[in-house]
Parts: sequence; structure tokens; C-alpha cells
Amino acid sequence: MFVLGIIPARYGSSRLEGKPLKDICGKPMIQHVYERVQLSKLIHEVIVATDDERIVAAVKNFGGKAQMTSMNHKNGTDRIAEVAKTIEAGVVVNIQGDEPLIDPRMIDEAIQPMLDDRELKACTLCRPILSEEDISSPHVVKTLFDLKGNALLFSRAPIPYPRNKEAYTAYEHIGVYVYRKDFLMQYVDMPQTPLEITESLEQLRILENGIRMRVVKVTVPYEGLSVDTQEDLERVREIIKKRAQ
Repeated sequence: MFVLGIIPARYGSSRLEGKPLKDICGKPMIQHVYERVQLSKLIHEVIVATDDERIVAAVKNFGGKAQMTSMNHKNGTDRIAEVAKTIEAGVVVNIQGDEPLIDPRMIDEAIQPMLDDRELKACTLCRPILSEEDISSPHVVKTLFDLKGNALLFSRAPIPYPRNKEAYTAYEHIGVYVYRKDFLMQYVDMPQTPLEITESLEQLRILENGIRMRVVKVTVPYEGLSVDTQEDLERVREIIKKRAQ
């Protein structure tokens, strides 16, 4: 089973223009992400999918692989699908291009169920939420899953409702997505669904079409820091600088 890892990296960003190329301790951010993904034990090839030649040049400069894609894609899933359709692979992994601290063991935890269950179409990750602020924040996506680990719902709302607090645990969705390649090609052609539009969460399209999606609880520490602002960038620089000492 050939596993392809794709990192979507868009140059334009309303809050941090050109963020894939922002320097973090002597390397562009996209290089940090790429090198972390390469440490995965289950991914066979890593490619950056981008809309900008400057990102292609930066990736090639550190010896990585990159492919230009259309500038008209609505999201990262459409961008990785454009790259994946040209490559023979059984499984495709979408790793966010703005998480330079991602743990490669998490990526493997997301991939393994797809290797164990050939009927599974998609898989993602979650972790327990420990902060009351995160539970109520619409920027922290929550998930519910059944006793077998299959997703029931994703929402920006605080789910489940804590009527019985003794049994209460909320889980944050972590945006690493693993797809069976043939399903990914179908998924990007599916029309948007009502809940997907309401919540602005594209993974709800999978559930609303009645397709099983596994949610794995990560067993390794997760920094949970995506670089969206200059402040995020400074925090990551400090963390990586300390790790190098």
C-alpha cells in the first residue's frame, strides 16, 4: 500500500502573507513541516502542493518535491487532489502546511487504521480538550465518535452537552486527514452539504453522505500550534530555538 503525503501550501494569507516561506531558525516554515512529515514511518513519498513558484523554488532548494497547482482551489483538499490524481497511491495524507511542530508519530497514528481496515475511506485525529475556554471557542473544532471510533459529528459548538459532568469529555479535532485515494477523487466532486456550509467544516460532507470516517485519539503530545499570525510565528521560533539548545 503506497502512502503519499501531501502538504498544501498557499502563498496568500490575509493574516500572514507568504507564511510558508517565513524563516524559523534558519529554515523556511515549509521545510520544517516537510522534514517532520519525512520522519513518518508509514509515508513513502512527500510532496508540497502549492500555488506559487516561490514556494516551489524554496522546496527544491532544500531537496524536497513540490508541484504547482491551480490558484483557484477553494481549500487544501482540492489542492492535494490535483496532485494525487497524477500519482499511483493507495492512501493520501493531507498534512497542514502551517504546523512546523507536528509530531510524525501522530501522522502514523492516523494512517494505521487505513492499513488495518481496507474498507475504511477516511481517517483523522483528535485529543481531549482540557481548557474550558477551548470548549466554548468556535475556533476549536470539536468531534464526537461512536464506540468503534467512527465519527458521529464535527462542530464548532461545545459538544457534547455536559448534562452529566461525571462522564464528560470533549475532544478537539486535529486536522490531519487520511483518505483512500479513490475516495478522495470522489469526495472533491461531491457537492457541498448543508451542515458543511453551516459550520464551515468540509469534513462534514463525508458524514452527511453516510460515509464512515475513523477518529483516532492521539497518544503522543500535541503542541496544537498552527502559524496563522506573526505572534504564532514568534512562539514557534522560541520553541524550536529552545529545542535546539
